[in-house]
Amino acid sequence: MIVLMQTRGIAHRPPNFVRMLLDLKEVSVQQIPHKRTDARLILQSPQDNCLIAGARLQAGERVEIEGEFVTLAKTIDLGHKVARRALQTDEKVLRYGAIIGHVTSDVQPGEHLHTHNLESDYLPTYTHDAGHAFVDHRDR
Repeated sequence: MIVLMQTRGIAHRPPNFVRMLLDLKEVSVQQIPHKRTDARLILQSPQDNCLIAGARLQAGERVEIEGEFVTLAKTIDLGHKVARRALQTDEKVLRYGAIIGHVTSDVQPGEHLHTHNLESDYLPTYTHDAGHAFVDHRDR
């Protein structure tokens, strides 16, 4: 694939400068390995290590992530996150190319990322699990 670029403003460059840029662009595009991912899993930014379910995915279903097939251990609801790759405990989770929190346990590709294994680094995470309670704003 060759990407055309506007040449105005670089006329003062050597005549082969534009051709060199086009050659570099063509080489860099061709060298990017394409790894298939199920179309129902949305990558919001190339830096992300999570994918967003664009549809409800049933437990036991096989999906392709980065060219590898994984079987989903549990149902993933629309809009929920799954790991794009293996994540180690305390590793940061990126969505939209920004850190949204860290995993609290090791996570495998395709595993559901939610409050049971993902903790925000910015906002308290409140659940109905033992030892957690919602904030009561009535006393303030």
